[in-house]
Amino acid sequence: MSKADELFIKMCQDIIDNGFSTEGQKVRPHWEDGTPAHTIKNFGVVNRYNLEEEFPALTLRPTAIKLAFDELLWIWQKKSNNVKDLESHIWDSWADETGSIGKAYGYQLGKKYKFKQGEMDQVDNVLWLLENDRYSRRIMTNIYNFDDLSEMNLEPCAYSMTFNVKGDTLNGILNQRSQDILAANNWNVVQYSLLLMMFAQVSGLKAGELVHVISDAHIYDRHIDIIKELIRRPSYPAPKVSLNKDIKNFYDFKKEDLIVENYEHGKQIKNIPIAI
Repeated sequence: MSKADELFIKMCQDIIDNGFSTEGQKVRPHWEDGTPAHTIKNFGVVNRYNLEEEFPALTLRPTAIKLAFDELLWIWQKKSNNVKDLESHIWDSWADETGSIGKAYGYQLGKKYKFKQGEMDQVDNVLWLLENDRYSRRIMTNIYNFDDLSEMNLEPCAYSMTFNVKGDTLNGILNQRSQDILAANNWNVVQYSLLLMMFAQVSGLKAGELVHVISDAHIYDRHIDIIKELIRRPSYPAPKVSLNKDIKNFYDFKKEDLIVENYEHGKQIKNIPIAI
């Protein structure tokens, strides 16, 4: 059993057994048919993934690791906020007629700020610090920009990364205000594990621990039975996931530079309803 499976099963069972239900409460999310989308949820969930031990991909069902990587490049490397630059269609519900999701995600990472070392965006600031001041305790990004919230089609869920170097190892904390556990949990874990691996590789470091902090970890009402079936499934060893070692510049990574080997998993869950 992969360690990601163990953490996922434990988290889901705890939400089911001990979570708070929003049934009967006023909620913003709704299903496509207009029905309110209620959840059961836990507050302040913290999961730790050691990338030196194994890559944290679920095996209970497959995570589309290469599509997750493509979205990661869309946000962090292309710094785009237009779905036309993205291979998958998971953002289409939040895009306008031009394909834009507003001043969200990649747009925020591409904004220039005046840092002590000069004007640059948040991604370039992380790269600069890892190269020039890697033991800094200020290596972080934050895309929850209150000035621009009214112009975001979706306010960021995963909004902050804090990086910390210990010896020759790069670690990171992902802060997330809200997470749809069935639809997005392992997708985000996979993405930010890959981001940690990318930053580590181009900085001459090893990828260490990813700490995932979720303020509101929830299972939607129409997902509960799916989750119960999912966590009863057999599990398999974690796959081997690596990056093309020849890449030394963060902006040179392409989707083809991701290598996934020996990924054994259960069947995919199709047509998961998504609350909007």
